[in-house]
Amino acid sequence: MSDKAISKAERASDRRGSRAALAQILDQLRGEPSRTWSIIITVYGDAIVPRGGSVWLGTLLAFFRALDISDGVVRTAMSRLASDGWLERSRVGRNSFYRLAEKGRATFAEATRHIYAARPSNWAGHFDLVLLPNGPERDVVRSTLELAGLGSPTAGVWVAPGGRDLPTSVQAALKLEASGDVSTLRELAARSWPLAATAEAYLKFIATFEPMRASLGAGELLSDLDALAARILLIHEYRRIALRDPILPVEVLSADWPGGRARALCANLYKDLAAPSERWLDAHAVDETGGPLRQAPEVFRRFSE
Repeated sequence: MSDKAISKAERASDRRGSRAALAQILDQLRGEPSRTWSIIITVYGDAIVPRGGSVWLGTLLAFFRALDISDGVVRTAMSRLASDGWLERSRVGRNSFYRLAEKGRATFAEATRHIYAARPSNWAGHFDLVLLPNGPERDVVRSTLELAGLGSPTAGVWVAPGGRDLPTSVQAALKLEASGDVSTLRELAARSWPLAATAEAYLKFIATFEPMRASLGAGELLSDLDALAARILLIHEYRRIALRDPILPVEVLSADWPGGRARALCANLYKDLAAPSERWLDAHAVDETGGPLRQAPEVFRRFSE
C-alpha cells in the first residue's frame, strides 16, 4: 500500500473514532424529549447571529441532517418559532430565510454573556438578602429576580452574593446582610439554589463530552459538518445548565463543585471545534443575496475574554 493510501486510511480511522463519540451524544439526544426548536435557537445564538443573523433555510436543513433530524421536523419547528415571535422569515424567490426576532436576540444576548464569559464574582464575605413586600407587582419582581440569578430559601426572601448588582425593580425593597462561618453560608446557598441538581447536571455533561475531547486530543478528526454538529450540541447542553447556575463565589461552594471542570471542558472542546465548524459555515451558510455569511472572528475569542 502506498504512503498516500496509508495516510488516507489513517485519516478515515481517526474520523471513525471521533464520529463514534459524536454518535454517543446523538444517541443520548434521541433518548430525550424532542427539542429541535431549542437547538434551532442555539444554532442562531452561537453560529448565525455572529455572522449577521439571517440564513437560508437550506443551510439549516443541511446542518440538521447531520443530527439525523428530518427536514419536515425542522420546517415545522421553524414555522412554530416564527409564529411564536422567536424568528422572522423573509423570502427571495422560492427560498426562505430566517433571522432571530427581537425577542430571541434579547434573550440570547444575556445568555451569551452567561455562557461564554461568566466568572465567579469576588466573595464579599456575606450574602445580600432581599425581602419582597406584598403587592400587585410581587410576581413580576419575582420573575425578574429569578432571571437575574437570585436564589430563594423561603417565600418572599431572595439571596445574592454580597456586592452583586441587583435589578432596579428591587432597589426600594428591604435589604439585609447575612454573615456567618463558611459552613453556615454554604448551607444557605444550598437552600437558596438547586445546587445539588446543577452539580449532577454538570457531572452528566462531563461524562457525555469527555470522550470526544479525549479523541480529538489524541489526534482523531471530525468532518467540518460533524464538528459544527458537535459544537452546537456542546453549547446547547452547556447552556441548559449554565443558565441555571448562579455562578457563586468558590468560597460558598463545596470543594468538589464540578462547575469549573465542566466549563474548562466546554471551553477546550469549543476551541477544538471552532475552526472546522466555521469552515463549514464559510462554505455553506448563505444569506438573502446568495452570498456567504460574513466571517465571525469573535467566535475564536469565546471563553477567553
